[in-house]
Amino acid sequence: PRIRALNPGQTPTQAPPRCGQTMLARLTHDWAATSDDLWVFAYASLIWRPEQPVAESRPAKVHGYHRALQMWSRVNRGTPQAPGLVFALIAGGCCQGVVQRVAQADVPHYLPKLWAREMPNPVYDPKWLTAVTDQGAVRALAFTLPRHSPSYTGQLDANRYRQIFTSSVGRYGSTLAYARETHRQLAELGIHDHALAQLLAHAPDSQPLSTPSHAPATAEPTYPHPMP
Repeated sequence: PRIRALNPGQTPTQAPPRCGQTMLARLTHDWAATSDDLWVFAYASLIWRPEQPVAESRPAKVHGYHRALQMWSRVNRGTPQAPGLVFALIAGGCCQGVVQRVAQADVPHYLPKLWAREMPNPVYDPKWLTAVTDQGAVRALAFTLPRHSPSYTGQLDANRYRQIFTSSVGRYGSTLAYARETHRQLAELGIHDHALAQLLAHAPDSQPLSTPSHAPATAEPTYPHPMP
């Protein structure tokens, strides 16, 4: 599309500020229209630290997005002075994880708690994605991140990863502990995330990461560079 030139003295139009509570209200309205249980697609810490006990969990896969440790975190896993990293769903490929079912009666209490955890700053783009399970497909809430977001990191250099893994700590702990535990929990499910294993090789005193012997590994595609 053509880009219109600005007139003298005209300033670029800025996007309106994102309001987390408005986003939550809109999503709650979308869910209420279904009058059903809520499914949430967990692909990182929600797998091993759900916000509250859930009614059911199933292994699941979503298409069109992949898991990536490519989102700046200045609250949960870092600070404004020493930003850390958290996972996000980035467009392209596919992602294996878990869908968690929250009973309809529990959703009004659950969603605000989930929002306070995942959206302390309204950075993620929450979306309804189709998650495929052995029992059939479900419509699930997932937290995605567009590449045009200022919080999208793309691929960092090795020294920056080492720095982050060494020093970035937020209200829920360090980036390194979060990344390592996510890798371990994925491996317990039989999911081997090659890109994550490669990043963790930059961690100080890193040890080779292996898949538990009882879990048949299912490899996920590697995305060494930001996809177009």
